[in-house]
Amino acid sequence: MPIELGAEFVHGRPPEIWDLLRQAKIGPTEVTGTDWCWLKGNLSPCDFFSEVDELLKKLDDRGPDESFLNFLQRCCPDPEQEDARNWARRYITGFHAADPAAISVHSLVRGMRAEEKIDGDRTFRIPGGYHWVVEYFGQQLSKASVPIHFNTVVESVSWKRGSAKVQAHDGKGASSFEAPRVLITLPLGVLQAGTHETGAVKFSPELRADKQAALKTLAMGKVIRVTLSFRERFWDNLRPPHSDQALSEMRFLFSLQDPFPTWWTSMPEKWPVITGWAPFQCAERLSGKPETFVCEQALQSLAAGLNLDKQKLNNLCQATYFHDWEADPFSRGAYSYVKVGGDHAQHDLAVPVDQTLFFAGEATDITGNNGTVHGAIASGRRAAGEILQP
Repeated sequence: MPIELGAEFVHGRPPEIWDLLRQAKIGPTEVTGTDWCWLKGNLSPCDFFSEVDELLKKLDDRGPDESFLNFLQRCCPDPEQEDARNWARRYITGFHAADPAAISVHSLVRGMRAEEKIDGDRTFRIPGGYHWVVEYFGQQLSKASVPIHFNTVVESVSWKRGSAKVQAHDGKGASSFEAPRVLITLPLGVLQAGTHETGAVKFSPELRADKQAALKTLAMGKVIRVTLSFRERFWDNLRPPHSDQALSEMRFLFSLQDPFPTWWTSMPEKWPVITGWAPFQCAERLSGKPETFVCEQALQSLAAGLNLDKQKLNNLCQATYFHDWEADPFSRGAYSYVKVGGDHAQHDLAVPVDQTLFFAGEATDITGNNGTVHGAIASGRRAAGEILQP
Protein backbone atom coordinates (compact mmCIF):
# COMPACT_ATOMS: atom_id res chain seq x y z
CA MET A 1 0.00 0.00 0.00
CA PRO A 2 1.87 3.12 -1.21
CA ILE A 3 1.64 6.23 0.99
CA GLU A 4 2.52 9.45 -0.80
CA LEU A 5 3.83 12.48 1.05
CA GLY A 6 3.81 14.71 -2.03
CA ALA A 7 2.30 14.29 -5.50
CA GLU A 8 -0.21 11.44 -5.72
CA PHE A 9 -2.55 11.88 -8.69
CA VAL A 10 -2.06 11.82 -12.45
CA HIS A 11 -4.33 14.56 -13.75
CA GLY A 12 -5.84 13.38 -17.02
CA ARG A 13 -3.90 11.53 -19.69
CA PRO A 14 -0.70 13.58 -20.19
CA PRO A 15 1.67 11.89 -22.65
CA GLU A 16 4.68 12.75 -20.46
CA ILE A 17 3.46 10.15 -17.95
CA TRP A 18 1.26 7.85 -20.01
CA ASP A 19 3.98 7.15 -22.57
CA LEU A 20 6.31 6.05 -19.76
CA LEU A 21 3.62 3.79 -18.32
CA ARG A 22 2.97 2.19 -21.71
CA GLN A 23 6.67 1.46 -22.16
CA ALA A 24 6.73 -0.22 -18.76
CA LYS A 25 3.40 -1.96 -19.41
CA ILE A 26 1.92 -0.38 -16.32
CA GLY A 27 -1.77 0.46 -16.33
CA PRO A 28 -2.79 3.49 -14.27
CA THR A 29 -5.82 3.12 -12.02
CA GLU A 30 -8.65 5.61 -12.46
CA VAL A 31 -9.93 7.17 -9.27
CA THR A 32 -13.61 6.28 -9.02
CA GLY A 33 -16.31 6.49 -6.39
CA THR A 34 -18.81 8.92 -4.88
CA ASP A 35 -18.04 12.43 -3.67
CA TRP A 36 -19.68 13.49 -0.40
CA CYS A 37 -20.18 16.95 1.08
CA TRP A 38 -20.66 18.05 4.67
CA LEU A 39 -22.65 21.29 4.59
CA LYS A 40 -24.96 22.92 7.13
CA GLY A 41 -24.96 19.89 9.37
CA ASN A 42 -25.79 17.39 6.64
CA LEU A 43 -23.69 14.79 4.83
CA SER A 44 -24.90 14.03 1.31
CA PRO A 45 -23.59 13.30 -2.20
CA CYS A 46 -22.10 16.49 -3.64
CA ASP A 47 -24.29 18.48 -5.98
CA PHE A 48 -22.31 21.72 -6.27
CA PHE A 49 -19.98 20.75 -9.14
CA SER A 50 -22.29 21.86 -11.95
CA GLU A 51 -22.83 25.28 -10.34
CA VAL A 52 -19.10 25.81 -9.90
CA ASP A 53 -18.42 24.63 -13.46
CA GLU A 54 -20.92 27.16 -14.80
CA LEU A 55 -19.23 29.86 -12.77
CA LEU A 56 -15.75 28.90 -13.99
CA LYS A 57 -16.94 28.97 -17.60
CA LYS A 58 -17.32 32.73 -17.21
CA LEU A 59 -13.56 33.14 -16.75
CA ASP A 60 -12.17 35.07 -19.72
CA ASP A 61 -8.62 36.00 -20.73
CA ARG A 62 -9.59 38.49 -23.44
CA GLY A 63 -9.80 41.45 -21.08
CA PRO A 64 -7.35 42.87 -18.55
CA ASP A 65 -6.08 40.37 -16.02
CA GLU A 66 -7.65 40.28 -12.57
CA SER A 67 -7.64 38.13 -9.47
CA PHE A 68 -10.10 35.29 -9.06
CA LEU A 69 -11.64 37.01 -6.04
CA ASN A 70 -12.19 40.20 -8.04
CA PHE A 71 -13.75 38.11 -10.82
CA LEU A 72 -16.19 36.53 -8.34
CA GLN A 73 -17.22 39.87 -6.90
CA ARG A 74 -17.69 41.38 -10.35
CA CYS A 75 -19.49 38.60 -12.21
CA CYS A 76 -21.46 36.73 -9.56
CA PRO A 77 -22.94 39.18 -7.03
CA ASP A 78 -26.29 37.37 -6.75
CA PRO A 79 -26.91 36.35 -3.09
CA GLU A 80 -28.40 33.09 -4.36
CA GLN A 81 -24.97 32.18 -5.71
CA GLU A 82 -23.31 32.38 -2.29
CA ASP A 83 -22.81 28.61 -1.98
CA ALA A 84 -21.36 28.40 -5.50
CA ARG A 85 -18.98 31.28 -4.71
CA ASN A 86 -17.86 29.61 -1.50
CA TRP A 87 -17.17 26.29 -3.23
CA ALA A 88 -15.41 28.09 -6.09
CA ARG A 89 -13.10 29.84 -3.61
CA ARG A 90 -12.46 26.47 -1.98
CA TYR A 91 -11.56 25.06 -5.39
CA ILE A 92 -8.98 27.81 -5.92
CA THR A 93 -7.45 27.47 -2.46
CA GLY A 94 -7.63 23.67 -2.54
CA PHE A 95 -6.79 22.51 -6.05
CA HIS A 96 -4.49 25.42 -6.90
CA ALA A 97 -3.25 25.96 -3.31
CA ALA A 98 -3.58 29.64 -4.15
CA ASP A 99 -4.73 32.92 -2.67
CA PRO A 100 -7.99 33.82 -4.51
CA ALA A 101 -7.10 37.50 -4.09
CA ALA A 102 -3.77 37.00 -5.88
CA ILE A 103 -4.10 34.26 -8.51
CA SER A 104 -4.38 35.40 -12.13
CA VAL A 105 -7.60 34.74 -14.06
CA HIS A 106 -5.58 34.60 -17.29
CA SER A 107 -3.49 31.77 -15.86
CA LEU A 108 -6.61 29.89 -14.75
CA VAL A 109 -8.00 30.04 -18.29
CA ARG A 110 -4.72 28.66 -19.66
CA GLY A 111 -4.89 25.86 -17.15
CA MET A 112 -8.49 24.98 -18.05
CA ARG A 113 -7.60 24.84 -21.76
CA ALA A 114 -4.63 22.60 -21.01
CA GLU A 115 -6.84 20.27 -18.95
CA GLU A 116 -9.34 19.94 -21.80
CA LYS A 117 -6.61 18.60 -24.10
CA ILE A 118 -5.71 15.71 -21.79
CA ASP A 119 -9.05 14.75 -20.21
CA GLY A 120 -7.98 16.64 -17.12
CA ASP A 121 -11.34 16.07 -15.42
CA ARG A 122 -10.32 12.42 -14.96
CA THR A 123 -7.92 11.42 -12.19
CA PHE A 124 -5.59 8.41 -12.01
CA ARG A 125 -2.98 6.86 -9.76
CA ILE A 126 0.13 4.89 -10.65
CA PRO A 127 0.19 1.43 -9.05
CA GLY A 128 3.01 1.57 -6.54
CA GLY A 129 2.93 5.37 -6.52
CA TYR A 130 5.15 8.05 -8.08
CA HIS A 131 8.17 6.26 -6.62
CA TRP A 132 8.12 4.24 -9.83
CA VAL A 133 8.59 7.35 -12.00
CA VAL A 134 11.57 8.50 -9.92
CA GLU A 135 13.10 5.02 -10.13
CA TYR A 136 12.58 4.93 -13.89
CA PHE A 137 14.47 8.18 -14.47
CA GLY A 138 17.14 7.08 -12.00
CA GLN A 139 17.68 3.90 -14.00
CA GLN A 140 17.93 5.90 -17.23
CA LEU A 141 20.62 8.09 -15.68
CA SER A 142 22.48 5.04 -14.40
CA LYS A 143 22.48 3.48 -17.86
CA ALA A 144 23.95 6.71 -19.24
CA SER A 145 26.65 6.67 -16.51
CA VAL A 146 25.33 9.90 -15.00
CA PRO A 147 26.09 10.04 -11.25
CA ILE A 148 23.53 11.29 -8.73
CA HIS A 149 24.89 13.03 -5.63
CA PHE A 150 22.44 12.44 -2.80
CA ASN A 151 22.24 14.64 0.31
CA THR A 152 24.31 17.28 -1.42
CA VAL A 153 23.23 20.88 -0.83
CA VAL A 154 24.03 23.50 -3.47
CA GLU A 155 25.10 26.81 -1.94
CA SER A 156 26.11 28.95 -4.89
CA VAL A 157 26.40 29.16 -8.67
CA SER A 158 29.18 31.36 -10.04
CA TRP A 159 28.94 31.83 -13.77
CA LYS A 160 29.93 33.71 -16.88
CA ARG A 161 29.03 32.99 -20.46
CA GLY A 162 30.10 29.43 -21.32
CA SER A 163 31.26 28.52 -17.80
CA ALA A 164 29.65 27.79 -14.44
CA LYS A 165 30.91 26.58 -11.08
CA VAL A 166 28.55 25.08 -8.50
CA GLN A 167 29.62 25.07 -4.86
CA ALA A 168 27.96 22.49 -2.59
CA HIS A 169 28.41 20.52 0.60
CA ASP A 170 27.42 17.14 1.97
CA GLY A 171 28.06 15.28 5.20
CA LYS A 172 31.72 14.86 4.27
CA GLY A 173 32.52 18.48 3.46
CA ALA A 174 32.55 20.94 0.57
CA SER A 175 32.58 20.01 -3.11
CA SER A 176 32.39 21.82 -6.42
CA PHE A 177 31.29 21.03 -9.97
CA GLU A 178 32.19 22.86 -13.17
CA ALA A 179 30.46 22.75 -16.55
CA PRO A 180 29.85 24.97 -19.57
CA ARG A 181 26.08 24.76 -18.97
CA VAL A 182 23.98 24.26 -15.84
CA LEU A 183 20.35 23.17 -15.57
CA ILE A 184 18.56 24.70 -12.59
CA THR A 185 15.46 22.88 -11.35
CA LEU A 186 15.11 24.51 -7.94
CA PRO A 187 11.54 24.87 -6.65
CA LEU A 188 10.12 28.35 -7.04
CA GLY A 189 10.14 28.88 -3.28
CA VAL A 190 13.87 28.20 -3.12
CA LEU A 191 14.60 30.57 -6.01
CA GLN A 192 12.64 33.25 -4.16
CA ALA A 193 14.45 32.73 -0.86
CA GLY A 194 16.81 35.41 0.40
CA THR A 195 20.49 34.56 0.00
CA HIS A 196 21.01 34.24 3.77
CA GLU A 197 18.06 31.89 4.30
CA THR A 198 18.60 28.16 4.81
CA GLY A 199 18.53 26.26 1.53
CA ALA A 200 18.86 29.37 -0.65
CA VAL A 201 21.25 29.37 -3.61
CA LYS A 202 23.39 32.43 -4.31
CA PHE A 203 23.96 33.32 -7.97
CA SER A 204 27.05 35.34 -8.87
CA PRO A 205 26.42 37.50 -10.77
CA GLU A 206 22.77 37.75 -9.67
CA LEU A 207 20.01 36.61 -11.96
CA ARG A 208 19.14 39.38 -14.39
CA ALA A 209 16.21 41.78 -13.98
CA ASP A 210 13.66 39.84 -16.04
CA LYS A 211 14.20 36.76 -13.87
CA GLN A 212 13.81 38.81 -10.70
CA ALA A 213 10.61 40.36 -12.03
CA ALA A 214 9.26 36.93 -12.94
CA LEU A 215 9.94 35.64 -9.44
CA LYS A 216 7.88 38.52 -8.01
CA THR A 217 4.80 37.68 -10.10
CA LEU A 218 4.82 33.96 -9.32
CA ALA A 219 3.87 32.48 -5.97
CA MET A 220 4.33 29.17 -4.21
CA GLY A 221 1.09 27.49 -3.18
CA LYS A 222 0.66 26.45 0.44
CA VAL A 223 -0.57 23.00 1.46
CA ILE A 224 -0.32 20.66 4.42
CA ARG A 225 -1.38 17.06 3.72
CA VAL A 226 -1.76 14.28 6.26
CA THR A 227 -2.52 10.62 5.60
CA LEU A 228 -4.21 8.69 8.39
CA SER A 229 -4.03 4.91 8.52
CA PHE A 230 -6.76 3.10 10.46
CA ARG A 231 -7.21 -0.44 11.68
CA GLU A 232 -10.30 -0.72 9.49
CA ARG A 233 -12.32 1.24 6.92
CA PHE A 234 -14.75 2.49 9.53
CA TRP A 235 -16.60 4.66 7.00
CA ASP A 236 -17.75 1.63 4.99
CA ASN A 237 -20.69 1.17 7.33
CA LEU A 238 -21.49 4.82 7.92
CA ARG A 239 -24.89 5.75 6.57
CA PRO A 240 -25.87 9.41 6.90
CA PRO A 241 -29.39 10.15 8.16
CA HIS A 242 -32.00 10.43 5.40
CA SER A 243 -29.68 8.63 2.94
CA ASP A 244 -29.98 5.15 1.46
CA GLN A 245 -26.24 5.11 0.68
CA ALA A 246 -23.35 4.19 2.95
CA LEU A 247 -19.91 5.77 2.51
CA SER A 248 -18.26 2.54 1.32
CA GLU A 249 -17.66 4.04 -2.16
CA MET A 250 -16.57 7.45 -0.88
CA ARG A 251 -13.87 8.98 -3.08
CA PHE A 252 -13.69 12.58 -1.83
CA LEU A 253 -15.18 14.30 1.18
CA PHE A 254 -15.61 18.07 0.93
CA SER A 255 -16.60 20.38 3.75
CA LEU A 256 -16.18 23.92 5.00
CA GLN A 257 -14.52 22.46 8.09
CA ASP A 258 -11.07 23.98 8.57
CA PRO A 259 -8.21 23.30 8.84
CA PHE A 260 -8.69 20.16 6.68
CA PRO A 261 -11.73 20.81 4.44
CA THR A 262 -10.87 18.17 1.83
CA TRP A 263 -10.33 14.42 2.23
CA TRP A 264 -9.90 11.51 -0.13
CA THR A 265 -9.74 7.75 0.20
CA SER A 266 -7.75 5.18 -1.77
CA MET A 267 -10.69 4.34 -4.03
CA PRO A 268 -11.06 2.19 -6.06
CA GLU A 269 -8.62 0.32 -3.80
CA LYS A 270 -10.29 -0.30 -0.46
CA TRP A 271 -7.40 0.38 1.88
CA PRO A 272 -8.00 1.74 5.41
CA VAL A 273 -6.33 5.08 4.72
CA ILE A 274 -7.67 8.58 4.17
CA THR A 275 -5.76 11.76 3.29
CA GLY A 276 -6.53 15.26 4.50
CA TRP A 277 -5.67 18.43 2.59
CA ALA A 278 -5.21 21.77 4.39
CA PRO A 279 -4.57 24.53 1.84
CA PHE A 280 -3.69 28.23 1.81
CA GLN A 281 -4.33 29.98 5.15
CA CYS A 282 -4.97 26.66 6.90
CA ALA A 283 -1.51 25.51 5.81
CA GLU A 284 0.02 28.78 6.99
CA ARG A 285 -1.43 28.24 10.46
CA LEU A 286 -0.28 24.60 10.66
CA SER A 287 3.18 24.90 9.11
CA GLY A 288 5.98 24.73 11.64
CA LYS A 289 3.78 23.13 14.27
CA PRO A 290 4.69 19.72 15.79
CA GLU A 291 3.53 16.71 13.81
CA THR A 292 1.41 15.52 16.75
CA PHE A 293 -0.49 18.82 16.73
CA VAL A 294 -1.06 18.74 12.96
CA CYS A 295 -2.32 15.16 13.05
CA GLU A 296 -4.63 15.95 15.98
CA GLN A 297 -6.09 18.81 13.96
CA ALA A 298 -6.57 16.44 11.04
CA LEU A 299 -8.42 13.90 13.18
CA GLN A 300 -10.59 16.65 14.61
CA SER A 301 -11.52 17.95 11.14
CA LEU A 302 -12.29 14.44 9.89
CA ALA A 303 -14.45 13.69 12.92
CA ALA A 304 -16.39 16.92 12.35
CA GLY A 305 -16.76 16.24 8.62
CA LEU A 306 -18.20 12.78 9.28
CA ASN A 307 -20.11 13.82 12.42
CA LEU A 308 -18.21 11.27 14.52
CA ASP A 309 -16.66 11.26 17.96
CA LYS A 310 -13.00 12.25 17.70
CA GLN A 311 -11.97 9.84 20.44
CA LYS A 312 -13.37 6.97 18.38
CA LEU A 313 -11.14 7.98 15.47
CA ASN A 314 -8.16 8.33 17.81
CA ASN A 315 -8.68 4.77 18.96
CA LEU A 316 -8.93 3.46 15.38
CA CYS A 317 -5.95 5.43 14.00
CA GLN A 318 -2.78 3.35 13.92
CA ALA A 319 -0.35 5.56 11.97
CA THR A 320 0.02 9.05 10.51
CA TYR A 321 2.15 10.22 7.58
CA PHE A 322 3.15 13.84 7.16
CA HIS A 323 5.85 16.13 5.78
CA ASP A 324 5.84 19.90 6.21
CA TRP A 325 6.71 21.02 2.67
CA GLU A 326 5.98 24.62 3.62
CA ALA A 327 8.65 24.64 6.34
CA ASP A 328 11.09 22.47 4.38
CA PRO A 329 13.88 24.88 3.29
CA PHE A 330 14.46 22.86 0.11
CA SER A 331 10.88 23.14 -1.14
CA ARG A 332 9.26 26.11 0.66
CA GLY A 333 5.76 25.23 -0.49
CA ALA A 334 3.74 22.88 -2.64
CA TYR A 335 3.64 24.09 -6.26
CA SER A 336 3.45 27.37 -8.10
CA TYR A 337 0.73 29.65 -9.39
CA VAL A 338 0.72 32.90 -11.35
CA LYS A 339 -0.25 36.18 -9.71
CA VAL A 340 -2.22 38.94 -11.43
CA GLY A 341 -0.12 40.58 -14.12
CA GLY A 342 2.20 37.61 -14.49
CA ASP A 343 1.21 36.58 -18.02
CA HIS A 344 4.84 36.30 -19.12
CA ALA A 345 6.42 35.31 -15.81
CA GLN A 346 6.74 31.59 -16.50
CA HIS A 347 8.24 32.26 -19.92
CA ASP A 348 10.70 34.80 -18.51
CA LEU A 349 11.75 32.40 -15.77
CA ALA A 350 12.27 29.61 -18.31
CA VAL A 351 14.41 31.53 -20.83
CA PRO A 352 18.11 30.48 -20.78
CA VAL A 353 20.72 33.03 -19.73
CA ASP A 354 23.69 33.43 -22.10
CA GLN A 355 23.43 29.77 -23.15
CA THR A 356 24.89 28.97 -19.73
CA LEU A 357 22.07 28.91 -17.17
CA PHE A 358 19.01 26.84 -18.10
CA PHE A 359 15.80 26.53 -16.11
CA ALA A 360 13.23 23.76 -15.68
CA GLY A 361 10.60 22.74 -13.14
CA GLU A 362 6.84 23.08 -13.00
CA ALA A 363 7.06 26.84 -12.34
CA THR A 364 8.67 27.29 -15.79
CA ASP A 365 5.84 25.56 -17.65
CA ILE A 366 4.13 27.89 -20.14
CA THR A 367 1.42 25.51 -21.39
CA GLY A 368 -1.00 25.75 -18.46
CA ASN A 369 0.36 22.60 -16.82
CA ASN A 370 2.27 24.24 -13.97
CA GLY A 371 1.71 22.62 -10.60
CA THR A 372 1.73 19.11 -12.09
CA VAL A 373 4.24 16.30 -12.43
CA HIS A 374 3.71 16.12 -16.18
CA GLY A 375 4.30 19.88 -16.44
CA ALA A 376 7.61 19.43 -14.63
CA ILE A 377 8.66 16.55 -16.89
CA ALA A 378 7.75 18.53 -20.01
CA SER A 379 9.79 21.49 -18.80
CA GLY A 380 12.81 19.22 -18.34
CA ARG A 381 12.53 17.97 -21.89
CA ARG A 382 12.18 21.52 -23.17
CA ALA A 383 15.31 22.60 -21.27
CA ALA A 384 17.25 19.55 -22.47
CA GLY A 385 16.47 20.56 -26.04
CA GLU A 386 17.73 24.07 -25.35
CA ILE A 387 20.97 22.75 -23.86
CA LEU A 388 21.61 20.52 -26.87
CA GLN A 389 21.28 23.40 -29.32
CA PRO A 390 24.68 24.29 -30.83
